[in-house]
Formats: sequence, C-alpha cells, structure tokens
Amino acid sequence: MLTSLQNSLVKQIRKLHSTKERHKQELFLLEGTHLLEEACGVNYPLETVCCTPDWQAAHSSLWEEVCSRCDRAEIVSKEVLDVMATTVQPDGVVATAKRSVGASPTGGVRQAQLPFTGTMLALETVQDPGNLGTMIRSAAAAGASGLWVSKDSVDLDSPKVLRASAGQWFRLATAVTEDLKATVQQSQQAGMQVVATLPSATLTYWEVDWRKPSLILLGNEGAGLSANLAAIADKQVRIPLSPGVESLNVAIAAALMLYEARRQISQELGVRS
Repeated sequence: MLTSLQNSLVKQIRKLHSTKERHKQELFLLEGTHLLEEACGVNYPLETVCCTPDWQAAHSSLWEEVCSRCDRAEIVSKEVLDVMATTVQPDGVVATAKRSVGASPTGGVRQAQLPFTGTMLALETVQDPGNLGTMIRSAAAAGASGLWVSKDSVDLDSPKVLRASAGQWFRLATAVTEDLKATVQQSQQAGMQVVATLPSATLTYWEVDWRKPSLILLGNEGAGLSANLAAIADKQVRIPLSPGVESLNVAIAAALMLYEARRQISQELGVRS
C-alpha cells in the first residue's frame, strides 16, 4: 500500500490538478465512484487507478473490473488519496486517463472534428467549469449530437467539469476548436442552421424550427456572444424574461433550447419526449 506523500506516482497525479500539467502529461483526473463507473460503462481506457482499503472492500466488483482495464492499480492510504484528489471529501478512489482517445460508438470522444448533424452546442469563451459540465450533462440528456468549445474556454477535462457533467462527459462527443468562427461557418456549409441567443432579438427560441439540423451558439457568462459570431448566425433568438431580470445562466439557456429542439423532433416523430 502506498503511504508516502513523496511517492513519484502520488506527485504525478497531484500535478494533474493544474491545466498545464494535464496538457503536459496528456492525462486527466477522474475522481469518485460514479465517474469511474461511467468510464467503465463506455469502455474508456484508464491509465492508473488508486483507492483506499475501505473503498476496495466496499466496491470489490468495480475494483476487479478497473484492475482488468487499467495499466496500474494501487491501494493507497486515506492521506495519500486526499492529496491526490481535488475534492474536499473524496469518496476513496481516483483514476487517470488519456486526454484523447480514438473514436468510440458510445460517444465521450475528445477529437478534433465532430459530424455536423442533429442538434449541437457551440460555446464561446465559457469560463465556469460548473456551467460547462452542466451543459454537457444537459446536451447528453436531450440527445444532442455533440458540443464544441472555443480554445479559450475552460478545459473540457477539468476535474470540476467532469463532476458537473455527472458522468455524461463520457457519453457526449465533444471537441475544442481553434477557430470557432470557422467551425460555425463549416456547420453552415454542411447544411446546419446556426441559432444565436441575443437579448435584443425579436424571435423567441420556441419560434425556431428545431427539426432542422441546428447549431446553438452561446457566449461567455459575463460578456455574452461576440458581435462577429452573432452576425453570422442564421437566426437570432431571445429567451423571454420577466421585468427586472437581466439574463439567464448560460447553462439554463442551453437546456431550454436543447429541450425545445427535442420536443419538436419528438413531436414530428410521434414519440414521447
């Protein structure tokens, strides 16, 4: 059992708390039983798994499964596990995995390109990991086909993003784009309608025909969507607000439109949404 805080593996995993080190090592950190179960559920390859003796005793079947999937498995003391984790009260297990993997039919793929089809999100300079994780969760729940983020957004594999996604990070295809404007234009060339949210728009979001392949364009939490991106959208929509309310949280705005799209598509197919 690993008990030393000076162990090289402990130091390596602890470094994954920082964006710079995740990029350098090409690894990210999974924390907690639920995320580990979700990773196993889609056969996401694991590098290292570390757990406390108490966690191993309580999750013997899962431990056997992850041991068969990962390159290295270690039992560690609670003190070591606490140092490895970013959460205040970790539940006893952490793991590391590659930041990029090959295509998977179950989704959860970090890749350079996504197919322009169905309903997608494109996010500009989203900074809050809780917001990004929530949008990933909502997009997966609503049956979206994927999510783009601009390169100046919070890291897709930030530990807080993974936790906020409630494990849906592994089930939704996502990608970082170096040039969001070019990506939006590519989606238009592929036949998608681009819908931007603006408080000054006259069209409400439920007046859009979401049965068409659609890219929902959303901006930064404080600054909103930049003018140059809003200008190339095919449609600009607003979400009606009661007097005195300035705006909605970006993750809630995304969920409203994703589910309106799901409602319209389900209605056309004659199935319950």
